[in-house]
Amino acid sequence: MIGTQLAVLRDGAPTGLTDVLDLVGGLDDALVGGLARVGEADAAALAALAGALAATPLGDRVAEAAGKVTAGSVLEEHLLALAGARCALLGATHDALLGQLDTALGRARAPWTPGTVDPPGAGSPARAGARAWLHEVAVTGWGGVDHELVAGAGAPIEAALAEPGLRRLAVLLDGLAAELRACVPVATMAQPPVRRWADLWARGVLLAQDATAASVPTAVEEVSGRLLVLGVDVHEHDTAVQAQLHAILEPADGGPSRLVRCAVGAVKVETIVGPALWRLLDAHPVLLAALAERRGLMVTGLPLHGADLLWHDDRVRLGEPADPFATARVLLPTAVAAASAPLDRHPVGIAEPVLVEGYTVGDDDGAMTFAFGGQPIAVAVDRLPSCGPLTPDLVAASSACLGLVRWDDGRWLLQPLAVRATVKRRPVDAHTGDWAAGVTDPKVAKAEARAGDAVAVLRERAGRLLRR
Repeated sequence: MIGTQLAVLRDGAPTGLTDVLDLVGGLDDALVGGLARVGEADAAALAALAGALAATPLGDRVAEAAGKVTAGSVLEEHLLALAGARCALLGATHDALLGQLDTALGRARAPWTPGTVDPPGAGSPARAGARAWLHEVAVTGWGGVDHELVAGAGAPIEAALAEPGLRRLAVLLDGLAAELRACVPVATMAQPPVRRWADLWARGVLLAQDATAASVPTAVEEVSGRLLVLGVDVHEHDTAVQAQLHAILEPADGGPSRLVRCAVGAVKVETIVGPALWRLLDAHPVLLAALAERRGLMVTGLPLHGADLLWHDDRVRLGEPADPFATARVLLPTAVAAASAPLDRHPVGIAEPVLVEGYTVGDDDGAMTFAFGGQPIAVAVDRLPSCGPLTPDLVAASSACLGLVRWDDGRWLLQPLAVRATVKRRPVDAHTGDWAAGVTDPKVAKAEARAGDAVAVLRERAGRLLRR
């Protein structure tokens, strides 16, 4: 039973996990005070980081960077080496944890296949601007961030947004700047999110490199066949929203079923929340209809990068109704998962779909758990999106759950995407994407009508400004 297999994960962490997280934490602490003011503890942390990577291809560069930064010389190349070292350590952690999970689930995983690398071209001014801002942030440190420094991100973000290939970098910088702006002065915060900000900073440094966009790309293939939806994970930030679909692809050529993902997103303002988020994604009507109506999809020639489908609505058509619980029960045990690309290997990026049944809902110091044979696993009800009908009460009343297994804050947890429950003696299925084509709950729909359509209002005002 899947639940029992998940409970086994609690028995022990991979060897060396604590040591790796301590090394990463040392660099993160150094970024709080800023690399222009490296004290004894920070110098020791940088030396330990270099020592841990001494036998790797990064060893010499990280050792040089640690020495130069400690001596007071902080160049972009030194920050690149430190960011690369941090990402390498967390990438190894990701691989160890994912291997543990695959073993527990009996899940097969295809190896990562690198794509072709284009020769580096001329340097990108947008990337150079991003590197300069991230350099200033690292030298200053989170504790010294002020509104002037945060405002300096505006030009790099605008320049990156203007280049389609840099949208990922632009959204990352925009999100980091927005969080910093909301927390200024950071020095007065009791517990700043040091690891999260360091994650964003390090990823930004790598994405901002000119050579091969900081990472060897995943090989690209075009796939056709039937796409059966398991669920959708909605990622929401004050300035952006993304709907990430988890599904099983049955290839038209008769090959083995494959676990895939695809994501669509949009920029937003912080006032757009709840079911209105779906209206920001109305450029993808076929995808939204498939979620709302729980239907399969027939795809033709969609590009696939590892596990990630590049969505094109014009290459997809709606298929027959397909129950996600039935799909998971029949196809998920034998579906082949894909390896992550190097830059995406981070413990918080682990999100593996599972179907669990036969559990007992419990409570662990105020946090919901699912227990299997007396062994509990935490349930991440705090990750339930506001744009769907799934609520903590429904999760607590459930007898079956489709969700994502994640690793966060040193533990495994389960994030629900759909549940099967009994409410007032009637069976109820609730999925995070049920409201993708409009709210189906009369009470919520009435409240939305009273609040007005924020998306329509903002679009009308933007159109009016453009016409002037």
